Amino acid sequence: MDADHGPAARAGEHSAFDCDTIPATMSAPIKPASACRFDEVSLGEVMLRLDPGDGRIHTSRTFQAWEGGGEYNVARGLRRCFGLRTAIVTALADNPIGRLTEDLMLQGGVDLSQLRWVPYDGVGRTVRNGLNFTERGFGPRGAVGCSDRGHTAVAQMRPVDVDWDRLFGGGAAGAGSGADADMGARWLHTGGVFCALSAGTPAVARAAMEAARRHGTRVSYDLNYRDSLWRSIGGQARAQEVNRSLMPLVDVLFGNEEDFAAALGFPMPGGDPHYRALPSGAVRAMIGAVVAAYPHLTTVAATLRTAHSASSNGWGAVCYHEGTFHEIAQRDLEIFDRVGGGDSFASGFIYGLLADKGPAWALACGVAHGALAMSTPGDTTMATLPEVLRAMQGPSARIDR
Repeated sequence: MDADHGPAARAGEHSAFDCDTIPATMSAPIKPASACRFDEVSLGEVMLRLDPGDGRIHTSRTFQAWEGGGEYNVARGLRRCFGLRTAIVTALADNPIGRLTEDLMLQGGVDLSQLRWVPYDGVGRTVRNGLNFTERGFGPRGAVGCSDRGHTAVAQMRPVDVDWDRLFGGGAAGAGSGADADMGARWLHTGGVFCALSAGTPAVARAAMEAARRHGTRVSYDLNYRDSLWRSIGGQARAQEVNRSLMPLVDVLFGNEEDFAAALGFPMPGGDPHYRALPSGAVRAMIGAVVAAYPHLTTVAATLRTAHSASSNGWGAVCYHEGTFHEIAQRDLEIFDRVGGGDSFASGFIYGLLADKGPAWALACGVAHGALAMSTPGDTTMATLPEVLRAMQGPSARIDR
């Protein structure tokens, strides 16, 4: 996919916001792979997704089981599609549902050495595993999600449950106290879904992010606003309070236009409240306001999605990186299962930066990977790297044989 779609997308030309008015924060080099056990570590919940296929949640008699979670999906995409070494920091109740979730994660190849098992009480009064019923939608009928995730093991995690300095310290010279030659991570990814799980999870995210920064690990955060998670604990006001408190610890920020408004308090100027149109200038102005408020951010990436129907979306993205905007203009895309498309965008984008391909290439990779992920069922990607590279050259569905 071409990273230059008209004059407004070209480096050095900016609409509604001039990057030159804010000194660009230049990122330090990402730690080399040779110094770390993991290329990327995700912190978040992993649920059992129950999918009625072509049917509806409230009428189906059979469900297909998948694993999924906003932060986990990024680690799995980096492992399965891009071949990187990833790990998940999470917790599960030790019962057959937890073991099924583990079995699904093992198939995804993500390292589970940081998975914490919590004894099960027999009925789930004190600890349980999250369930996520998700139907895909079609045509005029939008996708529907119904989660059952209160009092989960991961929601009860504490900052002291993980030796963060050991995890991120690695064997690099000057890693400091807690470093372990057999550990270390180049990148940490977490986000607003994890932080909404309980009153305690923001403190866990903070502990992880602070340790990552102490050891030179790049930190990304996906705002990923979910009204169902925040509704009973303070809504948008609480989401914004939590997310704003963590922004000083973030290097790379992900979200869409709704996330930036609801989860961070930065609405798109003059935007359609139903997001039926996403003018490039308005999106850039929104990102510019975020960068002005948090000038330490090196990168802000926003997906662009206009839903013509559940089965047809406009899909693209724009990013700010170290003083310059890059954009992939929206193209109409047929959708099979939209859930996880943003997570696959993030994993493709992160791969581009970890592989030192530059922000324009990373943006194109994220858009292509997200598009391919939405062509198959489930939260997680089934795409291969050669398929992503072909998609980056332009749309084609010719048979491969």
